[in-house]
Amino acid sequence: MSELLPLLLRGTLVTVQIAALGTLLAVVMACVATAAKLSPFAPLRWIGNVYVEVFRGTSLLVQLFWFFFVLPLPPISISMTPFQVAIIGLGLHYGAYGSEILRGALRSVPGGQYEAALALNMPALTRLRRIILPQAMINALPPATNLMIELLKGTSLVSLITLSDLSFRARQLDQATFETAEIFTLTLVIYFVLAQLLATVMRHFERRVSHGYGIARGGAK
Repeated sequence: MSELLPLLLRGTLVTVQIAALGTLLAVVMACVATAAKLSPFAPLRWIGNVYVEVFRGTSLLVQLFWFFFVLPLPPISISMTPFQVAIIGLGLHYGAYGSEILRGALRSVPGGQYEAALALNMPALTRLRRIILPQAMINALPPATNLMIELLKGTSLVSLITLSDLSFRARQLDQATFETAEIFTLTLVIYFVLAQLLATVMRHFERRVSHGYGIARGGAK
């Protein structure tokens, strides 16, 4: 274990980097797609719907292969490193799911909240920042946490595009040492620990958001 663990930790660092950057891109894409789908302009709604349906309706593994093997071919000829492909593939794929979570959370805010904000002549951005988003975030955070954990586990697929993440290192070590049980058990433990750390951080964030909103709502009363 003392020899295997440092090598697996190198792969774990790559996995954490991919998961973090992929999550950031997924959050951006979720916000952009949600704004497009809720736009009053039909072309923007169409673009948002196409993005969400394409990336939700196709396999993540095939998407990674497409970005890695097809984009470099003529006439497209866009070449990316495996690291870039991993971040873009994961971000776009899970951003489509995140868009639906965010859209549902925004729809869950009672209509009376919108009407009250309009009655107070609040500008649209102020209405969104102070009234809508705080309530929507409370509903969005639990499913968003699950989605982030799914993204973390989905990073294991990037080993198939030659990226030396945790899964790639585990397979390398297995082929070199034939210590299959020890290597993959340790790999499972590392993924589990990462997922639990992520869930703990998100639960803490969720409590803070809920508590802050409760204080604000109590002060308003």
